[in-house]
Amino acid sequence: MSERLQSGDTAPAFTLPDADGKEVSLADHRGRKVIVYFYPAAMTPGCTKQACDFTDNLDLLAGQGYDVIGVSPDKPEKLAKFREKEDLRVTLVGDPGKETMEAYGAFGEKKLYGKTVTGVIRSTVVVDEQGKVERALYNVKATGHVAKLIRDLGLPAQDA
Repeated sequence: MSERLQSGDTAPAFTLPDADGKEVSLADHRGRKVIVYFYPAAMTPGCTKQACDFTDNLDLLAGQGYDVIGVSPDKPEKLAKFREKEDLRVTLVGDPGKETMEAYGAFGEKKLYGKTVTGVIRSTVVVDEQGKVERALYNVKATGHVAKLIRDLGLPAQDA
């Protein structure tokens, strides 16, 4: 079971392929805040809802200095299909080896329909401009999570 991150921890560095196969590193975003969110699988209902919510709020988040990176165990080809199908604008990266997910505490035992299974723990980690964890949220809900995150970060609500 991987350790969960705490506020003030140094965010684990990562370099992962995006939907186009290009390398994306956390270090590329130094100087900006980054919302790194972990989700189980592209093109599933909950993950689609969450990715669309982040895309819908991307202008607001970017305007407040936040970049958004979604991490799943999917390969770049599947991420590209997901991005095209749902018209996503967030950066999606694949972690098929799950090393980054484990480093962030987003892979391990979880409850699924009353059973304990090992898998991706839907999580969101907010990293500050210096690469420190500002907040780490685990077992978040796919629906409503982005709106709650925006409220928790004290950002102005987006006009509907």
